[in-house]
Amino acid sequence: MKRRQVLDRLAIAATTSTILVACDQTNNSPNVQANDLPNIKWRMVTSWPKSLDTIYGGAQTVCDRISAMTGGRFTIEPYAAGEIVPGLEVLDAVQNGTVECGHTASYYYVGKNPALAFGCSLPFGLTAQQQNAWYYHGGGLQTMHELYSAFNVINFPAGNTGTQMGGWFKKEVTSLQDLKGLKMRIPGLGGKVMSRLGVNVQVLPGGEIYLALERGAIDAAEWVGPYDDQKLGLNKAASYYYYPGWWEPGPTLEVQVNKSQWDKLPIEYQEIFKTAAMEANLNMLSKYDALNREALKSLVDSGTKLKAYPPEVLQAAQKASFDYYQEEAGKSPAFKKIFDQWNQFRIEVSEWNKINELSFASFVNK
Repeated sequence: MKRRQVLDRLAIAATTSTILVACDQTNNSPNVQANDLPNIKWRMVTSWPKSLDTIYGGAQTVCDRISAMTGGRFTIEPYAAGEIVPGLEVLDAVQNGTVECGHTASYYYVGKNPALAFGCSLPFGLTAQQQNAWYYHGGGLQTMHELYSAFNVINFPAGNTGTQMGGWFKKEVTSLQDLKGLKMRIPGLGGKVMSRLGVNVQVLPGGEIYLALERGAIDAAEWVGPYDDQKLGLNKAASYYYYPGWWEPGPTLEVQVNKSQWDKLPIEYQEIFKTAAMEANLNMLSKYDALNREALKSLVDSGTKLKAYPPEVLQAAQKASFDYYQEEAGKSPAFKKIFDQWNQFRIEVSEWNKINELSFASFVNK
């Protein structure tokens, strides 16, 4: 063997040895070792019964994906409504540190601050895709983070049902007059608008709706849409099923996290958490669209009377909605700040949707 060949091989061997030593040192470095990330266990309360697998499934998706992406080092156990706290007390539990996080709808808590409704849905507001556009690229997430800072909470979109149905009624609604004195389960700003139309508004968690409707404690109720409504058995308690759910054209569900606990997480876990929430947001909306088409057909085939709201009701509700927004903006600087930004986005994105999506849908659905 020639001397040059020997030298070349010795050089390669030395280089290889150096690389292997460097890799070994890198793998043992405490600064990059994935195994040095801490083991963390959290609890997540929700506003949903486990029987509603799609909406409760949003919480489950977040928890499952976080565990999978951290190799089981960061785990969160979800709990159904009532297992730790009632379904409408999720924000309180997260804010107070009773649990680290919760999955809920922000509009359940408008009694604390009406502006919280923007995090979920407003009557005659944004569709699901428009809501996502506002959250992720229209300043919505930053706006809601600022609002929630007063509660020591940080929120992330983690589900959307799409445009909801308009609720179940024991009697047919043929005019605005038929709403007067009606006892209806409807939360959020939709409830406030219905109240202006003469409805006696009730707020109940999902697990209590069927019995209240079936026993006559309420005359009407809205929940989500065909798939979940059928699971709750609402079609067995009322015959008339109305559309559209003008008060929830694209309701975002969210994960609320105690800010003090959030700040303690390694940055890697924070990024994984945000990614898991975004996956849940997309997955839930897609799943509902797939399931609702079959469930609606099943409901109609079994005797449900599908009805559109009379134009008179929709027109009165739309006017009452924007009258309410203007009144709240006049009373609350926080509400006005968000409403002005949100409303400008709504107007502009609606103009775009008229050109693309609405024109297409109107043509193919003639």
